[in-house]
Amino acid sequence: MTNPAERLVDLLDLEQIEVNIFRGASPEESLQRVFGGQVAGQALVAAGRTTDGDRPVHSLHAYFLRPGRPGVPIVYQVERVRDGRSFTTRRVTAVQQGRTIFNLTASFHQPEEGPFEHQLPPRLDAPDPETLPSVVDEIREHLGALPEQLERMARRQPFDIRYVERLRWTSDEVQDAEPRSAVWMRAVGPLGDDPLVHTCALTYASDMTLLDAVRIPVEPLWGRRGFDMASLDHAMWFHRPFRTDEWFLYDQESPIATGGRGLARGRIYDREGRLLVSVVQEGLFRTWAPKPGS
Repeated sequence: MTNPAERLVDLLDLEQIEVNIFRGASPEESLQRVFGGQVAGQALVAAGRTTDGDRPVHSLHAYFLRPGRPGVPIVYQVERVRDGRSFTTRRVTAVQQGRTIFNLTASFHQPEEGPFEHQLPPRLDAPDPETLPSVVDEIREHLGALPEQLERMARRQPFDIRYVERLRWTSDEVQDAEPRSAVWMRAVGPLGDDPLVHTCALTYASDMTLLDAVRIPVEPLWGRRGFDMASLDHAMWFHRPFRTDEWFLYDQESPIATGGRGLARGRIYDREGRLLVSVVQEGLFRTWAPKPGS
């Protein structure tokens, strides 16, 4: 049995079925839709496989158009938009059962020295990740034991996630909470040395907790949700090289939620406080309505 990190690498290892066409697996999961980070990560792999490999991705912009079906393969069609002297641009369309479910545009940049460099310092001084409990341990502590379904999901989780602040479990605890969240994350095992794999793995991880910041002032993050939510779009800018199997701090905030949509922004830092990646995502939030008889 491979560990979850190895399964993530396998998930990102697409099958090439034509010059610009790739196929990715979609694991059978007890979820309503395919996890958006999986689709974004696989689409970025497809884009990267059509470049010469010496230009790392510096940005991506994506739209989630339809929910994907777990257990059904996804085909990624790549359009080679531009191959310039410094930049390469690729457009990827993800198709499942004849329907487009996702679009991504990615830009790759030849590394170069700039005339200046700066960054804002991190917003918070977070404790070391080793001093914090994993989210799985926090849930076990609160519930006594994980329900069987959560236990299976925890065993398959490719990332160790540790919230900087303890999880809130009651409605009273979320009152007056700011729309902010921060987590330490890293892959649960080595991911190899291919920079594209690390970039695509981080793209996968970036969709896991970002919309937490939208929900924090409204409801506890764990337990039965009062809202159905889905990612609408996702944008990332990659500033520096990194390894996703080393600890990174994901600082997240939501400047606004209105009209059924919530905007979230994320900044990803290494342990030295260097800004690695910037992320922006909008999510759709609707009151959860149980099906008749449920």
